[in-house]
Amino acid sequence: MIIIINGSRNSGKTTVAKILQKKIPNTAHVEVDSLRDFIDWMDGEVGAYTLSIENAALITNNFVTHGLNVIFTYLLENTDYQNIIKIFGSAGTKIYVFTLNPDLNVVLTNRGNRELSSKEQERIRYHYKPGTNKPSFGQIIDNTKQTPEETANTIIAKLSF
Repeated sequence: MIIIINGSRNSGKTTVAKILQKKIPNTAHVEVDSLRDFIDWMDGEVGAYTLSIENAALITNNFVTHGLNVIFTYLLENTDYQNIIKIFGSAGTKIYVFTLNPDLNVVLTNRGNRELSSKEQERIRYHYKPGTNKPSFGQIIDNTKQTPEETANTIIAKLSF
């Protein structure tokens, strides 16, 4: 199974993914941002994001081929989503998609150990303005008042094993 956790920066994707990884046996976590480190010299707006998403999707397929479940985390726009779903189609496994959508005022605050820079806050506002936090694909979870554990449990309740 592939679980896509979509959402803005600071929405809780990584934290929830780590909890899910402990609760779901035989699960890998593929975080798209970690692949950007391979090409940190490449401008993100030009190609690093697209290349990293594609590489993460291919790694996800490889893990699934070898019998693992995968949690894939990133902020996906519609085009990105369509592209990875095409890649995931060859994996022949169930795909679940969840978007974490806490209130903008919550996501703009420092949560956990993370301190947001003004640039990160600007980027979050940029994504919330056109509604990237409420895409037309998958299920939207308002995790404003949930702990990460509660959000993970909400996701688990929607999975079929």
